[in-house]
Amino acid sequence: MMKLKKNKITLFLITIIVIFCFAFSASAFSAGTETMDEQIEQLKSILSSSSYSAFQSRMILTTAQDMLESGVPFEDTKIIIENSLEESFDAYSIKKVFDVILDAHQEGLPTEPLINKVNEGFAKNANRSVIISVISNKAENLKKANEILNEALQEGLEINGEEEMVGILADSLENDVPDESLSWLVKTGTAEGKSITEISEISEELSYLSLLASDSGLSSEEISLLFKKAMETSTNIDEICENIQTSLETQMNAAKTEPGGTVKPSAISDGGTLPTSSTGGSSVEVGETPTQEAGEAPTETSSGPEPSTSPTEESPSPPEN
Repeated sequence: MMKLKKNKITLFLITIIVIFCFAFSASAFSAGTETMDEQIEQLKSILSSSSYSAFQSRMILTTAQDMLESGVPFEDTKIIIENSLEESFDAYSIKKVFDVILDAHQEGLPTEPLINKVNEGFAKNANRSVIISVISNKAENLKKANEILNEALQEGLEINGEEEMVGILADSLENDVPDESLSWLVKTGTAEGKSITEISEISEELSYLSLLASDSGLSSEEISLLFKKAMETSTNIDEICENIQTSLETQMNAAKTEPGGTVKPSAISDGGTLPTSSTGGSSVEVGETPTQEAGEAPTETSSGPEPSTSPTEESPSPPEN
């Protein structure tokens, strides 16, 4: 009889717990719906003080709701709208910014780098066309980075921290590191058991070398060829970085042989030293430091022609074949 009574008490307690959990879940779901509605109301209130038409405000709110439902944080969405109004963005520019972020999310790409770029643009008082251009390019780099990563995964490589890796590779692409070099880095680094931190550090070094090459006047095609030649000379990641740096040093030394930093065609060698492009240069984007004029060595500060020197002082040694 006592055992039966204990069973009834246990069953009663279980029933109470189940009912409580169900009620709590229903309440939480209801609260979540109310929170979304409250967030939309807040955004609607912000837009009501703007000069946008009712149609334009609805257009922005609809896209904003899509972003919130996809998981983009409310605060980020709200700040973009507030800053856009402060900078007098038209309604269609706000929607374009939202569309780029939303499209990236729907393709499975990280959206935080895009949001950071938008906020960085606002902080620098960049105009709407620049911000849209920068985040559109960033989205393309994220897409390319994701493709590079997927290729490695399809070959059976196991990669931890995929989203973080996509962001790292996208940063390197932004600095004109060739796609094939990054693909090689991911596959080789992963196969060698390098951690994401190590691959990140190597990627940053490649970015630095690429920017150095761009500052020295090389075009994107010439940088790609330089990286390719370096990869053909070794299978070791560290040696490849050293080979790229050596080729660049040779390149910049050769640039000093003529006034203005123009490299002579005779400076080209089969060992990977490339000519300086007379038109090469890199564009300045949000968050980047403007580079020097094409053809100038990064260490040069004078804009005037260099004084003539004796051949023994400035002439570089002949390139090795």
